[in-house]
Amino acid sequence: MNDTTLSVGALHARPGTKARGTVRADVGTLTAEIPLTLVNGTRPGPRVVITAGVHGGEFTPIDAAARLANLLEPDEVRGQVVICPVANPPAVYQGRLNVSPVDGVNINRVFPGDPDGSPTERLAAWLFAHLVDGADVYIDLHCGGIDQVLRDFVGYRLTGDPDLDKATAELAGSFGIEDVILGLKADGGNSHAAAARRGISAVLVEVGELGQRDGATARRRVDGLYRALRHLGVLDPDDSAPAPVREWVWAAGVTAEALGLWYPEFSAGDEVVEGAVLGRIVDPADSQEHQVLSPAAGRVFYGMHGLTVAHGDELAAIATPWDPDQDVAPGTFRTPGVGVAPDETDPRP
Repeated sequence: MNDTTLSVGALHARPGTKARGTVRADVGTLTAEIPLTLVNGTRPGPRVVITAGVHGGEFTPIDAAARLANLLEPDEVRGQVVICPVANPPAVYQGRLNVSPVDGVNINRVFPGDPDGSPTERLAAWLFAHLVDGADVYIDLHCGGIDQVLRDFVGYRLTGDPDLDKATAELAGSFGIEDVILGLKADGGNSHAAAARRGISAVLVEVGELGQRDGATARRRVDGLYRALRHLGVLDPDDSAPAPVREWVWAAGVTAEALGLWYPEFSAGDEVVEGAVLGRIVDPADSQEHQVLSPAAGRVFYGMHGLTVAHGDELAAIATPWDPDQDVAPGTFRTPGVGVAPDETDPRP
C-alpha cells in the first residue's frame, strides 16, 4: 500500500486523494503562482511529473495537461502523478514567447536553474527542487510556437546508463508518436536533459504547431499521455500494441544570416537533400534575395513560419535517421556551428 502523502509547498494529497490549487514560487524578485494537480493513488508505483507551459504561445500542451488533471482520479492510479499545466506563468500569461518578459531568458535553456541567478533561472531552480527532483519519470509537453511549424516527435537524451536509457527509450515509444529524436549527450539547459543528468527517465513530447488552440490535438495528446501512464504501470494496461517508431538524431540547425522577409519552401516533415533550397530571405528595402540552403540531408522537423526574421533567428531544424554505428562524435551535429549555440546538442527551443 502507498502510505506517503504527496506534498508540493502548501498543497498536500493524502493516499487515495486528489488535491488541486496553486503553490506560490517566491524566488526573490519574481513571485509566480504555479497551478498544480496532485493525484496520489493508494497503491505503490512511480512518481510521474508532467509539465506544460514552459514556453508561452504553446497552447495545446497546456490544454492537454489541464484536461488530464480533470480526468485522472486517485482510485485508478498506482503511485503518484503531479501535473503542472503552467510551469512558467510570466512567459505564458504576459509574453506568449519562448523568452520571459521578466528578464528575456528562455527557461528551457537554463535548467536545472540557479537559485542565485536571474528571475527565470531562479524559477527553473524552484521547479526542479519542488517538482522534478522527486520524480521517477518526467514528461515535458511542448508544441510548435505561434510562428513555428512542427512535425510531432518525442525527444530524449542518452546518458550512458544502459538501464536508464532503455527505460527512457521505451517510454518515448509509448506515446503512439512515430518519430523519436535522440540527443546523444545529456548536456545543455533543456528540461529533459537536466532531468536525465539526475537519473530521471525524462522525455520531451512535441505535438501541434503554430501555437494553435486545437481541441482535437489536445485530446490526441491526452490519449498519448494515457498510453504512457499505462506503459509505466500507473494505470491498468490495455491490449493495444505499441506503435512502431523511427529513431532520428539531429543533423543540423539553420539560422538566418540576414534580416528581412522569410519565404520558406518546405513543410514540417519534408525530406530534403544537402544543398536543397529551404527558402529565401528578401530584403524589404531593395528586394535583394538571400537563398537559404539545407546544410544536411534529412527530415525537417520544425521551422519558422513567421514572415519577418532577424539575423540569427532559427529557420529550420533537420534530423537524420539514427544509425548507432555512424561515425559521428556523440552529441554533435554533422555540420557543427550551423546556426546552433555551441553548448546545445539539440536545437529545439
